[in-house]
Amino acid sequence: MTLKPDHLIFLDIEASGLGPDSWPIEVGLAWIVDQAVQTWSSLIRPEPDWDPDAWSDQSAIIHNIPREDLDAAPKAIDVAHEVMERIAARHVISDAPGSDRMWMQRIFEAIDIVPPAFMHIDKVVASACNGDRNTVRRVLAQLEEEPRPHRAGADAARLAAAILYGMKMGRRADGTSR
Repeated sequence: MTLKPDHLIFLDIEASGLGPDSWPIEVGLAWIVDQAVQTWSSLIRPEPDWDPDAWSDQSAIIHNIPREDLDAAPKAIDVAHEVMERIAARHVISDAPGSDRMWMQRIFEAIDIVPPAFMHIDKVVASACNGDRNTVRRVLAQLEEEPRPHRAGADAARLAAAILYGMKMGRRADGTSR
């Protein structure tokens, strides 16, 4: 896969919990423009049919998002439209594609659209590093060591920054420039 940074968008979702009935509480996107990371994020007001018992006080503490903050957040339908505009014609990258796609499906139910397939960050890192295994290991190790803010926009930006680092390291590994 040839990487074109302007065709990539990095996604992270924070949720009410980790169970099968959990629902998204925040979505964050990050993308690369002129070797810089740009971000957008939004809290999400729970839909009336989302199970209130799926709310986890422990998750609220981890994300530092109290349940009450979601009452004034944008509706899922508005967030869905905004996300669709921003991800259009881009490859969606996540470090937890299974969970993130499940929660994105909940958001997209409001506009009756199925989200696109998500790519795992590891695959994109390998491409950014031109397949050089040592470089891939260094980039993934740095990504793991970097603190996770547990806020969707910042977590998505963390993924995009790893790709920028991987592209820089990949150029060094093969001696080329992009």
